[in-house]
Amino acid sequence: MSSFWVSAQNEQLAMDYFEKGEFQKALTLFEEISTKQPSNYFFFQRVIDCYQQLQQYDKAETAITKRKDKYNQPLLYVELGYNYQLQKNTEKADKNYELAIQEVEKEPNYAYQIANSFEKKVLLSWALKAYETAQKKNPNLNFDYQIAMVQGQLGNLEVMLNKLLDYGFNTQDGTPMVQNQLTRFLMDDSDGSFAATIRKNLLLRTQKSQDVYWNQFLSWFFVQQKEYGKAFIQEKAVYKRNPESFYNIVTLGSMAMEEKQFDDAKLILEFVLENTQDLDLQMKAHHFLLSMEIESASQKEYPAIDLKLQELLKKYGISPYSLDLQILSAHFKTFYLNQSKLGIELLQNILKLPLNLRNQSKVKMELADIMVYDEKFNQAILYYAQVEDNLKNDVLAHEASLKLAKTNFYKKDFDWTLQQVKNLKQSSSLLIANDAVELFLLIQDNSVEDSLRVALQAYAKADLQLYQKKNEEALQSFLAILEKHKGESIEDETLLKIADIYYQKKDYLKALNYYQNILDNHKEGIYIDEALFYSAEIYRKYLLDNEKAKPLYEKMVLEHPDSLYYTESRKQYRTLRGDATI
Repeated sequence: MSSFWVSAQNEQLAMDYFEKGEFQKALTLFEEISTKQPSNYFFFQRVIDCYQQLQQYDKAETAITKRKDKYNQPLLYVELGYNYQLQKNTEKADKNYELAIQEVEKEPNYAYQIANSFEKKVLLSWALKAYETAQKKNPNLNFDYQIAMVQGQLGNLEVMLNKLLDYGFNTQDGTPMVQNQLTRFLMDDSDGSFAATIRKNLLLRTQKSQDVYWNQFLSWFFVQQKEYGKAFIQEKAVYKRNPESFYNIVTLGSMAMEEKQFDDAKLILEFVLENTQDLDLQMKAHHFLLSMEIESASQKEYPAIDLKLQELLKKYGISPYSLDLQILSAHFKTFYLNQSKLGIELLQNILKLPLNLRNQSKVKMELADIMVYDEKFNQAILYYAQVEDNLKNDVLAHEASLKLAKTNFYKKDFDWTLQQVKNLKQSSSLLIANDAVELFLLIQDNSVEDSLRVALQAYAKADLQLYQKKNEEALQSFLAILEKHKGESIEDETLLKIADIYYQKKDYLKALNYYQNILDNHKEGIYIDEALFYSAEIYRKYLLDNEKAKPLYEKMVLEHPDSLYYTESRKQYRTLRGDATI
């Protein structure tokens, strides 16, 4: 046991020396290990690497030749060739590489090792030759994926794409792997040319083949591009031939809704309602459609929405299955009809139903939200804390943690809020982490020059009014902050809030004015991406001035790749530039 322990320690020590570039020390240990484990190729390879790093090419050649005589390992031709290449002896290097390829011709299965060895040494053309030789000799071997990845490294993206698509179609279990690779390339695709190539190739394959696989793949691509309406067309084609795929359409609808692409979401969810007898799916679709309707409704439409909610609850009954509709009804009564008492009553009755822990937590979360609305902060904190405790590490628990921090902020307990958001900055949810960072910076930046936190207290009050949907009162409060604390740290946050309120009120010119103030006077602030994005949206959607929208989207794409608004900005910029016409 002790000799095994010493051996493991030596191996680790040798690797540490190697990583640090201390090759002479590493070599001594690797030679010792390799002598004790002569058949272990990994340690032999490390000995060769050390010789080469120390420019002891003769020793490397002797060791490789000795091993070649002892073991029949054709990949040693690659090692020998590479040793010559390091000495700039191209003729001898190529001769050995050719011998390795000849071994693949004799036994195509050798391609796995030989091509991999070429790849590790970034001898990509030789790796390609090894894979292609093997596939020609034995067509049953499928190296499409490996060939695709080599072609990608060589910069031949269209060849890579076609090979990946062939591989995905022929090995459908490998489709997620193919899609992961394409996602990586799409992320670096700043000019949209690779996306256009994928689109063209997939459309051609959909037209040539009747196989539903290509419709599904095209739908996946459109989802990556956040083009949910186009994904829906493909999913409908899949559904006609495979009714079991119906749930994909429901998922698509909820994704479009999360991305606030309400026109596409409405179209998709109405299709769901027309084509399903499943009560659960019907309720889901109604919930999504009503949530969207609420978001864009004016006050005079509230009674009709309330009536719809009551009729749906009458139709589907009060049970754990209609939970989301019941929560939505309580939320609507509180935040839109100002009937928090009714909202609380509804939720407390739901808690009497036989609910699992997650559903109980959803109800408690809404109860806490209503307590904040009523300014019963301590009760809200208790409910949020229960959700945190009951669903540790769940995304709902992280959401509860952020809301708990926000409640302390509304209470003007800023130090306690700081403690809470410090941990949340590392949240796996990008939205939660982003909100936590913003809250952290808001408190920190506005505590330095104003130790009494006068501006921060006024801001917390105005922000609470906004949460309570008292938008006019909130607007006046933020305008007062701007007047009293002009030039202070609180200014850019306040400008953004005012701009956002005007945006919601559809007073777009005033909104633009305040966003522009951020762009002109707070270039180093953290709200510059929001100001750019929403200014671009106003010009494109509401003022129909694409010439003014385009440079704003372009600035977003070039200067703010980490922004939450990056993907949508890139999509709109490409559309305005005339890229994605299909």
